[in-house]
Amino acid sequence: MTDAELAAQLASIAGRILIQVRESGMFDGKALGKAGDQTANQFLVHALQAQRPTDGLLSEESADTKDRLSKSRVWIIDPVDGTREYGEARNDWAVHVGLAIDGKAVTGAVALPGEGDGIVLRSDQPEELPIHDGAPRLVVSRTRPAAEAVAVAGELAAQLVPMGSAGAKAMAVVRGKADIYLHSGGQHEWDSCAPVAVAMAHGLHCSRLDGSPLVYNRADTYLPDLLICRPEWAERVLAIVRGL
Repeated sequence: MTDAELAAQLASIAGRILIQVRESGMFDGKALGKAGDQTANQFLVHALQAQRPTDGLLSEESADTKDRLSKSRVWIIDPVDGTREYGEARNDWAVHVGLAIDGKAVTGAVALPGEGDGIVLRSDQPEELPIHDGAPRLVVSRTRPAAEAVAVAGELAAQLVPMGSAGAKAMAVVRGKADIYLHSGGQHEWDSCAPVAVAMAHGLHCSRLDGSPLVYNRADTYLPDLLICRPEWAERVLAIVRGL
């Protein structure tokens, strides 16, 4: 099984597990989010350790041992990206399974279980970006839109599209439901590794807001900003951000 096939299979199975946990009726609200995080994380960690025992591993829901720093290949996972949305029984949450090699997000799968069983975007199965005419659509946090994103939207006369998790936002661009995802409110590597691998495979621009590359498997997992967008918008968006 290739790395990409493994990532997709694990993301899909974790998604089904999370739906079962939610539909069990045993948890709600924050308790549901915690139960989902722990259950999906346990499955993903054990599966990766069994299938790729010599690789490093970084998960939002596991203690970081730092032994990953000496490894070239490191799996970076987020069992539930958008725990709040998952706990509220919304659809805009995701499962991230990404693989960074020498600091680059090269392989990944992002499952969107809330939108239907089997919806998994993969780095090894890129599809052509749908054509979109008209004003760009910019996905932003549904609760705290970043000031830079709002400013860029104003300059571009873009439509703001509120959405939940980082993975859901990134995949909206991949699926042609949005054109730009700009984040500046602070994230960690697990929030973007898998989405960036998938987005880059689909021909999208992915970078920090200063235009520099996104680097993974660092000692400090904090990754404060990123831009994922259709390539035709990249230079203009980066120029606007530089001028803020």
